[in-house]
Amino acid sequence: MASNLDTLVTVFGGSGFLGRNVVRALCKRDYRVRVAVRRPELAGHLQPLGRVGQIHAVQANVRYPASVEAAMRDSHIAINLVGILAEGGGQSFDAVQVKGAETIAKAAAAAGGRRMVHVSAIGADADSPSSYFRAKAEGEAAVLAALPQATIMRPSLLFGPEDQFTNRFAALARMSPVLPLVGGGVNTVQPAYVGDVANAVADAVDGKAKQGATYELGGPEVLTMREVMQIILKIIQRDRMLAPLPFGLAKFQSYFLQFAPGPFTLTPDQVAMLRSDNVVSDAAKAAGLTFAGLGISPDSMEAIAPQYLWRFRAAGQFQKKSA
Repeated sequence: MASNLDTLVTVFGGSGFLGRNVVRALCKRDYRVRVAVRRPELAGHLQPLGRVGQIHAVQANVRYPASVEAAMRDSHIAINLVGILAEGGGQSFDAVQVKGAETIAKAAAAAGGRRMVHVSAIGADADSPSSYFRAKAEGEAAVLAALPQATIMRPSLLFGPEDQFTNRFAALARMSPVLPLVGGGVNTVQPAYVGDVANAVADAVDGKAKQGATYELGGPEVLTMREVMQIILKIIQRDRMLAPLPFGLAKFQSYFLQFAPGPFTLTPDQVAMLRSDNVVSDAAKAAGLTFAGLGISPDSMEAIAPQYLWRFRAAGQFQKKSA
C-alpha cells in the first residue's frame, strides 16, 4: 500500500485560521504539504505542525495565475482556503473568491485533472443581498465549471483558538458594558469547530468525500445570535446588557464602523450577512452531505470555547464563580 508521503497536497491560504488546522490534519495523515501563501516568510509558524521537511511554504497570489500554476507544479491535490471577510485594496470579493478560485481550479485541471477541495461558506447564494455570499456562490460555480470533480465544503461560522468569531465578541465584552444584537439577534447559526472542519477537508483528500458534491458543515447545535452571546458571556463570567439593534440603524452605523479598529469593526456587507440564517439545509441532510455523512461527530461551542476564552475573564483561568 502506497504511503501518503507519496502524495503532495498544495494548500492555498494555508497560513490562516482554518489553514493552520488543515495543515495539521494533513500532516497527521502523513501527506507532504506545500503551503501557497502571499508572504511565505511569515509562515514559519506552520513548521512545528509536521515533521522536518514535511511542510514547505511557497509564494503564490491567487490574483496572479502564473504563481498559482507554479505552486501546483507536481502537486496531486489542491485545497483552496483563500477568502476575505472585508474588501480592501486589490483584495476584492470578485478578485479573491471568484476569479481566484477559478484560477486555482484551472491550474488543477491543467495539471492533469487533479483533485480539488474548495472551501466556501454556508449561505453562498447568487441572489443573496450580501456581496460576500454572492461571491462565494459565483466562486463555487467557477470551480465546478473548470473542474467538475471538485469537492465543495461549506462550513458555518467557525470557532476555535484565534478565531474572529467568539474571540471578537469576548474582547468586545471586556471593553463595553453593552453588546449590540443586530436585528435583535434572532437569526440562527450552527457554529462549527475549526478542528472538525479541518478533518472533513482531510477526509476529502483521503477520498472519503464524494467528488463533485457540495457538503454543508454545521455544528451539533442551532443557536440564535443572542444564545451565542449568552454562551460566551457565561464562559468569560461577565454580565453585559444585550441590546437589540435594528438592521436600519446597524447599516447606518456600519458606514462609520467599517473604519473602526479591532472588535468594533462592522461593514455594511456584514450587516447584510446577518439578515439570513447560517445553518445546514434539509437537502444536505437528506443527501448525507454533512459531518454525519463523513462519519464525524462535531464538537459543540460549549465544549471547546472554555479552553481558550478563559483569558477574557476578569481574573484569568482560575477565576471562581461568585455565589
